[in-house]
Amino acid sequence: MPTSRNVGGRPSPAAVSAIGLRKSYGDRTVLDGIDLHIPAGSVFALLGPNGAGKTTTVNILSTLIAADGGQAQVAGHDLAAAPQAVRAAIGVTGQFSAVDGLITGEENMLLMADLHHLSKREGRQVAAELLERFDLTQAAKKPASTYSGGMKRRLDIAMTLVGNPRIIFLDEPTTGLDPRSRHTMWQIIRELVSDGVTVFLTTQYLEEADELADRIAVLHNGRIAAHGTAEELKRLVPGGHVELRFTDPATYRDAVSALPGASSNDESLTLQVPSTGTQRDLRVLLDQLDTAGVEADGLTVHTPDLDDVFFALTGATHLPAQSKETAR
Repeated sequence: MPTSRNVGGRPSPAAVSAIGLRKSYGDRTVLDGIDLHIPAGSVFALLGPNGAGKTTTVNILSTLIAADGGQAQVAGHDLAAAPQAVRAAIGVTGQFSAVDGLITGEENMLLMADLHHLSKREGRQVAAELLERFDLTQAAKKPASTYSGGMKRRLDIAMTLVGNPRIIFLDEPTTGLDPRSRHTMWQIIRELVSDGVTVFLTTQYLEEADELADRIAVLHNGRIAAHGTAEELKRLVPGGHVELRFTDPATYRDAVSALPGASSNDESLTLQVPSTGTQRDLRVLLDQLDTAGVEADGLTVHTPDLDDVFFALTGATHLPAQSKETAR
């Protein structure tokens, strides 16, 4: 699975690791032996179709349900042997808001402080700081039922942070939010990671994973179908190419002769050369053009996006629910 970042020449410790996680409900196998390795201080995104097992994975790693097989460690603690230590180190924001709409935002925060056994003084201080951080101070005295969707989601995450967790599980945190609120959430996630927090993100938005995640895994039929950085995943599927544009017909014809494997368009004077988009591929192409004495007037690298990766790996014929509006 994803390799650790290096800090001072040494690999970063894993915030979350799992080997062979399995989970079934009756005859239905949801997780069929998945492996994970998530470095501390990074964003990991788990993608997959509805019902792929994303939420089940989060529920297992956050100790809400037990796995049927396999081993896992979270924050250095064995999931089965030390679940209480795991719970003390993590925060979880589920698909459905934990906000109580009958009480105010501030009261929701103070309730969480009580659950974490903070003193009244410390609880009020932490609540005030988090409400300010999430731009909820002016609404703090209002019933949470009056909050917009984006405000409720911000309050939800603020409540998750009361216990100062170093690992946060965000299960589809931006589902149902408008684009402005979604971008606000992205900025919050980036700030958390800049503070050293590890974020385990499940999402239905492919653009979201592309924007935020250091590493991405695609879950399909209970298994990890592929994993890597967004760029690494994009290189797994065909369709990448370099487009060369010309204004001089003679130069264009010379390029066609020099690049026999390219697709040509005589009307627009463009060539499409199959390419993975890597530096090595581009260097080879440019060397070929130099050898032929050809100089293109324009060059554009086209690589498959995560939509293409998702389709190729899961066999889906459409985007996951609610992701079309943000897909590039």
